[in-house]
Amino acid sequence: MSEKKQIARAAGVMGAATVLSRIMGMVRDMAVSRLFGAGYATDAFFAAFQIPNMLRRFFAEGALTSAFVPTFSEWYANRGEEEARELANICFSLLTLVMGLVALLGIVFSPLIVSVMFPGFSTEPNKLELTVFLNRLMFPYIFFISLVALCMGILNTVRHFFTPAISTVFLNLSMIGCALLLRGWFDVPITALAVGVLLGGALQLLLQLPVLYRKGFPLRPRFVPGHPAVRRIALLMVPSVFGVGVYYLNITVGAILASLLPQGSVSYLYYAQRLFEFPQGIFTVSIAQAILPSMSRQAASGDREGLKDSLDFGLRLTLFITIPAMTGLLVCSTQVFSLLFMGGEFDYQKAVKSGEALFYYSWGLSFVALVRVLVPAFYALKDTRTPVITAFIAFLLNVAFSLALMGPLLHGGLALATTLSALFNMGLLLYFLRRKIGAFGGRRILPAGFRILLASLPMAVAVHWGMGLIDWSVPGEKILKGSVMAGSVAAGVTIFLICAHLLRCEEAGKAMEMIRRRFAK
Repeated sequence: MSEKKQIARAAGVMGAATVLSRIMGMVRDMAVSRLFGAGYATDAFFAAFQIPNMLRRFFAEGALTSAFVPTFSEWYANRGEEEARELANICFSLLTLVMGLVALLGIVFSPLIVSVMFPGFSTEPNKLELTVFLNRLMFPYIFFISLVALCMGILNTVRHFFTPAISTVFLNLSMIGCALLLRGWFDVPITALAVGVLLGGALQLLLQLPVLYRKGFPLRPRFVPGHPAVRRIALLMVPSVFGVGVYYLNITVGAILASLLPQGSVSYLYYAQRLFEFPQGIFTVSIAQAILPSMSRQAASGDREGLKDSLDFGLRLTLFITIPAMTGLLVCSTQVFSLLFMGGEFDYQKAVKSGEALFYYSWGLSFVALVRVLVPAFYALKDTRTPVITAFIAFLLNVAFSLALMGPLLHGGLALATTLSALFNMGLLLYFLRRKIGAFGGRRILPAGFRILLASLPMAVAVHWGMGLIDWSVPGEKILKGSVMAGSVAAGVTIFLICAHLLRCEEAGKAMEMIRRRFAK
């Protein structure tokens, strides 16, 4: 099977598994908004959860994955399964010790961390105290999820993608169950959500272990800190923290600055970010995770042209997914919140404010997605310096844009700053990667992106017209709202696919071919 087919198949498997996970994540956020709204308690919870979640994105899913997968793939391809199994045991044992220490330090220094990261809470002592308490309760989550990320890297390398992709379902189920069943057990009901996070992290890890055993990687204690592959992973991880995690660092900066804005701003950004990441989690992350092992093998074997071909295919596939998703989110940002979140403690005003943040985030959907695909290409080539440089520039720009825009646009300005930062980061990565490996399909990628954008415009008009048929500020009427939105989106997708076919988008043909194969089976 060709690398393109391997990438498409792996992305499809992970995408299918992730659809279920993201749907459950949406159900989780709907439950949270209905039960707790957007205000004092949710600001404290989302701020407290932001800290271990930030570490997860930087170290577990970011630096660790980007450093471990290329090294482990090379070891597995060149040294054989036995030595790869030895490396897996060593990395798991060392990571257990390191992340156990990180979790302990996080619990001890939680008051200092929260005070530094969310200075706006200092004017409300009770809110600050609640945030510290929730952060201490959830900090061990980073211990579990870092080990999960290592297990996912091993499984992805041996081309098993389903279990890692579906594991987050258990986090969502745990949070939903705890919120519904345990909130009456605590003086502060939102504590139940923090318990759900901790339990969900443990369940995610337990899910990976039997699958690893069946794949020939039973994890056992093995301590060899001086192993050459471990040293290489450690050296790659340090710059990878910033290179891969700059988008999430920018999100964190937004949350920090939002603590200085009116109450509820942290929650509005969180809810908007969750919807923004829905297409990212289903498609973009799947493509990025599927393409990294392929590029790592090609780079290790010296197949530069094969790497370019895989990258070109991954970028065009990413654009085919994210451009129509971006236009769809732009035209129905508030309506989505009205349908999914409005009710209980979450009124239409909160839907509008969350929709504002989603609108500004949505402009950057393709930029963020392309960064997620481009950065692993550098790491596959063992270049950790360039992504760090571009990420640092993007971070500084995000801070500058945030400070300039948060005054006139409030939380919407913080979302727009993230988008602008992602645009500059993407542009710099494209420039430096082309200088490093030469042309990698720009004459195909740019026209493809333009055709996809043209195909998306009629779709956006149709969806906008459909959304205008009813009043979205009216509470309830979920069946009517859901029917209108489903009909509008279905019509929009149909129009997009027809236009893409007429414009001869190669990616549309591949997508239709994959659908026909599924139905044929």
